[in-house]
Amino acid sequence: MTIAFDGAMRASAAETAASTAKALGKLPEWDLSHLYPAMDSPVLKADLDRAMSESQSFASLYRGKLLALAEREDASTVLAEAVAAFERLSDLLGRIGAYAGLVYAGDTTDPQRAKFYGDTQDKLNAAVTELLFFELEFNRIEPALRARLSEQAPLSHWKPWLDDLVKDKPHQLEDRVEALFHEKSMTGQAAWNRLFDETIASLRFKMGGEELTLELTLNKLQDADGAVRKAAAEALSAVFRAHLRTFALITNTLAKDKEISDRWRHFEDVADSRHLANRVEREVVDALVSAVRAAYPRLSHRYYKLKAKWFGREELDFWDRNAPLPQVEERTIPWTEARDTVLDAYGAFSPAMAGIARRFFDENWIDAPARPGKAPGAFAHPTVPSAHPYVLVNYQGKPRDVMTLAHELGHGVHQVLAAPNGALMAPTPLTLAETASVFGEMLTFRRLLDGTTDRKQRKAMLAAKVEDMINTVVRQIAFYSFERKVHEARKSGELTAETVCELWMSVQAESLGPAIRLGPGYEPFWCYIPHFIHSPFYVYAYAFGDCLVNSLYGVYQNASEGFQERYFALLSAGGTKHHAELLAPFGLDARDPAFWQIGLTMIEGMIIELEGME
Repeated sequence: MTIAFDGAMRASAAETAASTAKALGKLPEWDLSHLYPAMDSPVLKADLDRAMSESQSFASLYRGKLLALAEREDASTVLAEAVAAFERLSDLLGRIGAYAGLVYAGDTTDPQRAKFYGDTQDKLNAAVTELLFFELEFNRIEPALRARLSEQAPLSHWKPWLDDLVKDKPHQLEDRVEALFHEKSMTGQAAWNRLFDETIASLRFKMGGEELTLELTLNKLQDADGAVRKAAAEALSAVFRAHLRTFALITNTLAKDKEISDRWRHFEDVADSRHLANRVEREVVDALVSAVRAAYPRLSHRYYKLKAKWFGREELDFWDRNAPLPQVEERTIPWTEARDTVLDAYGAFSPAMAGIARRFFDENWIDAPARPGKAPGAFAHPTVPSAHPYVLVNYQGKPRDVMTLAHELGHGVHQVLAAPNGALMAPTPLTLAETASVFGEMLTFRRLLDGTTDRKQRKAMLAAKVEDMINTVVRQIAFYSFERKVHEARKSGELTAETVCELWMSVQAESLGPAIRLGPGYEPFWCYIPHFIHSPFYVYAYAFGDCLVNSLYGVYQNASEGFQERYFALLSAGGTKHHAELLAPFGLDARDPAFWQIGLTMIEGMIIELEGME
């Protein structure tokens, strides 16, 4: 339903918005000219032409010839030359793709940007199609010969990448089929992703006589006024339900598309392709999921029961789940204060880490305003090793926004440190990609908490951190369970929108517990989660990262000597090492079921502290 407000309230809302904007201060916008001067830049056009030309030349030089090259006496040298050329092309194509994606993220409702993004993707797709043969042919080299060559210089430089390629071999198809899958993705998966993005960005939610974007409306769920939170929830629900058929069609189509791909590639489980991409074993993820689900009662159920008590209730409505604590001063945090808070926290841990993070502010690598049409949420885009990362946030001055900034800058620092590995080995599997981001949040939180002497403020900060951790661990595992249910059910036929809503409500009730009242209106809230669309089963990486960081932080607290060096070595490794090898120097092993209890116990400890502050 739409909530009606009178003229006085409309004026009040406008005054509040103006006051908030003034309090925030000037928010930075990123400078994408570091990649290319403009969408119509001659430099960009030249690079697009060069990318296609060099991709075709590369294919002419190497397609169908790798097996013979591997038999030559100088095989390691000639194959290293080929991989080096492939890596240079990967960097060039990645730079163009990153620029197009970031321009589009700045305003997904702008027809010119959308056309530019689509046209660029078409051209990149054609170039990449020329290169598909390379990894496939490398995997056809006789295994013993291939292993021997990967140990010999200069090819040995890329050994981690070559070893990863082998893991993909059981799921690779014949060259022409791979080419077809790749080319058809533009009119398949990529097209449905774009439809989702443009639909989400175009939605408007009526509140107080204003039409707000998704990001601004979601922000209202953290408002101190319960009536505003309820109005926001009802506005979100009404608009989501009005577009439910579209979101259900997108979900059904992408789930079926994935099922077809998984069947052709011989993946047994619906999430196995994600596990492979993350270079993590299924049993490790299963152990994480089991541990978190078993902990629901002592984490989320326990905390929300406590929070309901603070509000003088037996149950909280779903729109009150992230409400600020009652009787705690709420203020808008200026951008400069958020910047200084994060940089101070990073600097206390490592001046070098703060120095990297400072570049994001000083060199315009951050886009912060919550503009109409801008992609919702937040991300850090690594772009390519020959450039630098960019960070997108929708900053609105809430304490959570400061933590989001700390999170994304953690990603950015990680990406800068991993870049020297090159375009093929810098990317980090998602399970470790969340390490630096969550660690950055933890550093910022601990810095603020240690500097707080007021009991009421300390309670509010602890509660906010517990809620963030529940959102990162419990909620993301619930998301993972929801995705599993949707993809498994889709195998038996198309799902109605109401069926998807029922699956959503079942996992939410289990994870949030009896103290959260999931009343009518919450059913379509699965609609706006972009991870379900863009990266199926991505979400468990957040829980993996949070539990991992809790364990890492415990190591840091107990033995900080030499920790920074080991931590930087972990981040600098990029995608060159398995998680087991990277965690070994800290005495941690994610394959041990007890490992997950370390992180979960830390969350429980904070809840116990809050209970003691009653």
